[in-house]
Formats: sequence, structure tokens, C-alpha cells
Amino acid sequence: QVQLVESGGGLVQAGGSLILSCAASGSFFSINTMGWYRQAPRKQRELVATITSGGAINYADSVKGRFTISSNNGKNTVYLQMSSLKPEDTAVYYCNADVRPTWPTRASDYWGQGTQVTVSS
Repeated sequence: QVQLVESGGGLVQAGGSLILSCAASGSFFSINTMGWYRQAPRKQRELVATITSGGAINYADSVKGRFTISSNNGKNTVYLQMSSLKPEDTAVYYCNADVRPTWPTRASDYWGQGTQVTVSS
């Protein structure tokens, strides 16, 4: 069983910064990719940023230059440093991990419970 626990959300003024973290725990063989998605009210969940175990990073165009994703593979933790926040960044942010439970089983997606980020104007 894999669990993803997020922390770091909250209320911030426009232009401010927040750091989200997500730690994976449980029994598993490996994590291929970890990342962050977000869902604003009445909108679809969308990718924010991902990072592979090899360090390859992908960002949504809307956050490039403002958000930075990083990971500590030894601690199975991913971080999202968010700066120059805008009201349109307001959403529930979900941690995601592509986890291989055992070798050679297929990897599966796991999700955290979500953490609210609210940016006031």
C-alpha cells in the first residue's frame, strides 16, 4: 500500500510564495515519476509539474518561470516551490506518483488527498 501525504498549502497574497511537499510512504519497489496537479472549481484537473527519478522535469506553460519542482529520491519526497503567485493559481493541488509496487509488476498511479492553495488579489 502506497500513501502520499501533502503539506504546505494555505492562503497567500498575489505575488507571494508557498512551498508544497509530498512524501510517499509504504511498501513499494520504485517510484518512476512524481508530480503535482491542480484542480480549480468547475475546472478539470491539470498538470502543474512532474519530475522523473532520473531528474527529467516538465512544467505546464502557465507556471514556467514561477514554479520549481524538485525531489529527494532518498526520502521519496517531491517539492513544489511556487513564487509570483496569481489568483488564477488558486486550486486544490494534488500530489501524484507513478509507483511500481514490486518487480516486475506494472507501475500504477497514486494520488494524495490534496491541499488547498488560495491566492488573494
